[in-house]
Amino acid sequence: MNFLAHIYLSGDSRELLIGNFIGDYIKGKEYEKYPPAIQEGILLHRQIDYFTDTHAITKSAKKLVRERYGLYAGIVIDIFYDHFLSANWDRFSEMPLKTYVRDRYRILDSGFSMFPVGVKTWFPYFIKSNWLEAYTSFHGLVMVFKRMSYRTSLPDHSEYAVAQLQENYDLMNDYFDEFFMDLQTYVSQEHKVSFKEIN
Repeated sequence: MNFLAHIYLSGDSRELLIGNFIGDYIKGKEYEKYPPAIQEGILLHRQIDYFTDTHAITKSAKKLVRERYGLYAGIVIDIFYDHFLSANWDRFSEMPLKTYVRDRYRILDSGFSMFPVGVKTWFPYFIKSNWLEAYTSFHGLVMVFKRMSYRTSLPDHSEYAVAQLQENYDLMNDYFDEFFMDLQTYVSQEHKVSFKEIN
């Protein structure tokens, strides 16, 4: 999952949210130097990633973009999943997406001092570009893919990725619906996070 899903799956806990948000940048046992509640968020991030990468639906979805992305196909699907979460937001939260992301930016900013250096360098741009709402539109997705390729090893095939999403939109939407329900159930059971029931 990409940023929006990791944030959403943290529920209403500030510490779980901060730990989950920085999870990619905390390697090995480095998480042990953080307070226990932040540690839980970091471990939650790892568990979400493992659950996502090993899920049968994700494995099927990766085939849609594997030709260009190879081993990085999973990152593309993570971003697709965030698109469907944002596009169908009212099914998952009673709070409007715009209000929700402003609140989460505020909470994350309150934990800035705990961010690893790698996160501190790009976090101001993350807020300035309103990354969390960018997932909603195809234009915004192109920006997300380009920024991900700029700061990670993800190849820059931004237009191709969005074209594949458009061509397989209904299929990916079905994949997301089934997968995300499984993921919510897993997180709820493992970390006692409650979610609004899908209508």
